[in-house]
Amino acid sequence: MSVDSYAFLPRAFRAMYEVAPQLDHEPVWARFDKPLEEATIGLLSSAGIFVEGEQAGFDVERERREPTWGDPTLRAIRSDVTQADIGATHLHIRTDDLLADVDVALPINRLNELAAEGWIGASAKEHFSVMGFQAEGAEVWRTTTGPEIAARCHAAEIDALILAPA
Repeated sequence: MSVDSYAFLPRAFRAMYEVAPQLDHEPVWARFDKPLEEATIGLLSSAGIFVEGEQAGFDVERERREPTWGDPTLRAIRSDVTQADIGATHLHIRTDDLLADVDVALPINRLNELAAEGWIGASAKEHFSVMGFQAEGAEVWRTTTGPEIAARCHAAEIDALILAPA
């Protein structure tokens, strides 16, 4: 079966995504030597998740006006968040399923279970959410959002961050 990954993109966008990026360096790989049962693990979702009543949703109004722009900001999601607290704003994915079960896009409950069962040392106290669609906002992501996530991970002594792409 053939899958067209670009079927739902506007035709004008397709060319931008079909061209493979050219790296001017080798991919960077880091060994993970710490035993998982001692490691603190965090999560990063690109599903536009936020905490209702505590955080603003992602700026989809600007994206509607400027279709190549994506909100490059970050939301920290505490590890004890409940399903009732979850909100999501994203124009490029259906959020119905994750609003019914956050673990679809940010598997906090599963990670907490792994910690409780001793498979990992701990679930991070806070996890992170961004809105995955980035074109014009990618520079802000590289210079601000990404470094902020890395700094917060280092400060919280998070050993590994799992990307849960939407």
